[in-house]
Amino acid sequence: MTAAGGASALAGGNASMSTSHNAELSPRDFAAIAAIMHEEARIALTEAKTTLVQSRLARRLREHGLNKFSDYVALVERDADERQTMVVALTTNHTHFFREPHHFDHFRSTVLPELKRRDGPIRIWSAGCSSGEEVFTIAMCLLGEDRTSASWLRHADVRLLATDIAPHVVESVQRGFYAENTVAGIPEPYRSTWLRPAPGGFVMAEEARQLVTARVLNLFAAWPLKAAYDVIFCRNVMIYFADPAKRELEQRFVNQLAPGGHLYIGHSERLIGAAAENMISCGHTMYKKPEARG
Repeated sequence: MTAAGGASALAGGNASMSTSHNAELSPRDFAAIAAIMHEEARIALTEAKTTLVQSRLARRLREHGLNKFSDYVALVERDADERQTMVVALTTNHTHFFREPHHFDHFRSTVLPELKRRDGPIRIWSAGCSSGEEVFTIAMCLLGEDRTSASWLRHADVRLLATDIAPHVVESVQRGFYAENTVAGIPEPYRSTWLRPAPGGFVMAEEARQLVTARVLNLFAAWPLKAAYDVIFCRNVMIYFADPAKRELEQRFVNQLAPGGHLYIGHSERLIGAAAENMISCGHTMYKKPEARG
């Protein structure tokens, strides 16, 4: 998951680089950074994250030739581009193909047959997509284990949306390129059918890439989404939010789902508030929105 543009500045020479690398993050500066992260992306930073924040932002101080975190906080408060760069720097990108496989077992056995019977458009959203392993796992599930299994897609209107707050991981999705060690966990025959060798690794097959549209999106900004979604994956994203933000986001997902649509969340996450009352559990961290009443 990751909770989008940056400013550049001249470094201040070796002395400044060394000083900024060792700059101490005071409780006051940490509190200011935590407040900005909550305002911009609703990410809840606790004091236990002080060392992580200090290490991840040290590079930003060096690039701007700054010696103190207080100077960096002042920069972030007046510079919207640097503020967004900081948000991206403090988000986490960790994922892999077929992560939490019970979700994809359920998707293939229960949801996919329903989607194949549908005449209308099929819309699936990977929210907080990171570098794209999740959305391309979904794509491979749709395509099936061989090219014959994928034939149903030729006559179907299927679109997968992948969104993340971090532009660099969205660009990774658009490239569809993955190192050899990254694709090692993809089970056969999906790996041999839907990946192509490329210098330094593998690239997703064109059939998979054509299904996916990747966009930068802050989940707490306005959603420019016109369609109701049949499936939403938002996994291991809400662990970074406090309960009020979770309640808000989960209910927005429920509202964005079509009746009968499914929501998958992370293994340590749960629905709370109105979302919990409005969804039906289908198993561990899997939910279905009730069908519309006739």
